[in-house]
Amino acid sequence: MKRTNKWSGTGFIQRMPVAAITLLACIQLCACGAKEESSYTAQGMAAVEALDYEAALEYFSAAEENEEDKRLLYRGIGLAYMGMTDYESAIQYLEAALRLSDGNVENMDFDMNYYLATAYYKNGQPAEAAGVYDAVLALRPKEKDAYYLRGCVKLSQNDFEGAKADFDMAIALDKQNYEQLIRIYTVLEEYGYREAGQVYLQNAMSENEKSISDYDMGRICFYLGDYENARNYLTNLKTETDYGAALYLGRTYEALGDYNYASSIYATYTENDQSKAEIYNQLGLCRMQMGEYELALSAFQEAMNIEDNGMMQTLKFNEIVAYEYMKEYTTAATLMNSYLKAYPDDEAAKREYEFLQTR
Repeated sequence: MKRTNKWSGTGFIQRMPVAAITLLACIQLCACGAKEESSYTAQGMAAVEALDYEAALEYFSAAEENEEDKRLLYRGIGLAYMGMTDYESAIQYLEAALRLSDGNVENMDFDMNYYLATAYYKNGQPAEAAGVYDAVLALRPKEKDAYYLRGCVKLSQNDFEGAKADFDMAIALDKQNYEQLIRIYTVLEEYGYREAGQVYLQNAMSENEKSISDYDMGRICFYLGDYENARNYLTNLKTETDYGAALYLGRTYEALGDYNYASSIYATYTENDQSKAEIYNQLGLCRMQMGEYELALSAFQEAMNIEDNGMMQTLKFNEIVAYEYMKEYTTAATLMNSYLKAYPDDEAAKREYEFLQTR
């Protein structure tokens, strides 16, 4: 059977393009902001959040006829086109929304600039994306996210030194932000600079030795590949109720090859909290590794039923893979057809769909 690069038993299964992080982080923020606006615009934003972009554009068309706020409307249209991977149109509408500013720079202007940078990057215009981050930093010189994202863009263009300078600035602005440190490590590893990423993590451990928590020490050890120490730190925590501890201890046991124990950690956590999609996803991945495909499918579908789970694309793909391993190829092909309508730029999924059509 053909294998894909979408799932594995050792960690997060989907590698998104680096600049897509902004869109994933902001889309819910904008959707929430739109709920207080005129009804058609709000319905359009709800459709964007539900990944129903064609419906969103219909609502936005009605909003335009109803003469609703054009700035919010164009922003929404821009997001819908981003979801449809029509980045040229997304750029057009986001720029139009920004031009409608009354001259007072608001939080929404910064948010739209982040979207615009993402659209430029996804459209193969990294220089323009970096320029948007330049503009953000000119007004907000302590905007650490802009430094981080500009560093990602530079790294994608083989400008390691420029990227490192931006990552250094992002870290200097928030030295004990271990989540940011891990993101920086991850993107450096993705582009082949794992050792440089490890230096950041090692420095954080040594500089904050007295203040760093067992949780942060454990997950830093995990990313350094020191699974024995990661396990030692994380087992000090209440993994039955502590989401982060359960997730990383489970992933540590996955890395050590003990999928059975990892799955028991995830399953025990879900007995106390049914709201964490990533726990169910990792549980499903473990069960896939153990050949328990029906149980894996159940875990993925449990996660998909969690409202605003934040990882629907990953879960939908894993559901398809589970059906494929269960030899239910017709169901897998039908779901893949639907998946590609929602995520048309997933090249790996396109190849998998071609495979499924031959079964």
